[in-house]
Amino acid sequence: MMLQSPALAGLRGIRHAFFTREGGVSQGIYASLNGGIGSNDHPDHVRENRARMAKALHVAPDKLLTLYQVHSADAVIVDEAIAASPWTPQERPRADALVTNVPGIALGATAADCGPILFADESAGVIGAAHAGWKGAQGGILIKNAEALERLE
Repeated sequence: MMLQSPALAGLRGIRHAFFTREGGVSQGIYASLNGGIGSNDHPDHVRENRARMAKALHVAPDKLLTLYQVHSADAVIVDEAIAASPWTPQERPRADALVTNVPGIALGATAADCGPILFADESAGVIGAAHAGWKGAQGGILIKNAEALERLE
C-alpha cells in the first residue's frame, strides 16, 4: 500500500509515494514490503518488494535508488553518470539525502523511527529524498538537501 501527500500529488511530472509495510513478499520478522537492501531479509524478497515499489513509481527497478543511511547531514547529487551505474548493497553511497534532475529516477529514503522527507520543485524538475533522524536533523540534513537541490536548478 502507498500513501501520497496532496501537496506533492498535484505536481506535474513528479510522482511520489510513502510505502507502508503492506503488499510485500517478505516473511518472518520481515513480513512486509521490506525494501531494505542492507537488511538480513532474503535478497529475492527485497528485490521483488523493490520491484513493486518501482512499478508504482513508473520506473525500472534498478532506477529506484536508496542510500546506505548513516544518520549524517550528507547529501548526494545523482547525475547521469551515477544514475547509469548499478548500485550494489556494498557500493551505495553513505549519506542521508539524494537529489536529482535526471528523468526516470526514483529516490528513496527508508525510515522506522526517523522521518522520510521528500522535496520537489516542479518548475525546475528536481526532486530529493532525505532520511531525517535526530542526528541528521540536528546536523542540517534538510538544509543540505535543499542546497543540493538548488545546485541542480
